[in-house]
Amino acid sequence: MKLLVRNLARATTEAELRPLFEAYGRVQSCTLVFDKTTGESKGFGFVEMPKPGEAKSAMKNLNGMNLAGNTIRVKKAEKHPAETASPKTAADASDS
Repeated sequence: MKLLVRNLARATTEAELRPLFEAYGRVQSCTLVFDKTTGESKGFGFVEMPKPGEAKSAMKNLNGMNLAGNTIRVKKAEKHPAETASPKTAADASDS
């Protein structure tokens, strides 16, 4: 299950975030989102945990936690519309 972690302090690192979630189970990936221009953290990231029960436990226990002076928000990541849309084929492109 992919979790969205919001309201992170800009200085928070993946190395600081990962152990919080590992306390509830195996973490498949932990990724912060950075601004392409400045290279600074955007204050949110994603944590993937393969077992839904562990992810739900982490979400329940970590949501609202104070981390580096910020109250973090943890929820299930919603699929982006671009991820759920069927990709255009070459035939579709030529119809335009």
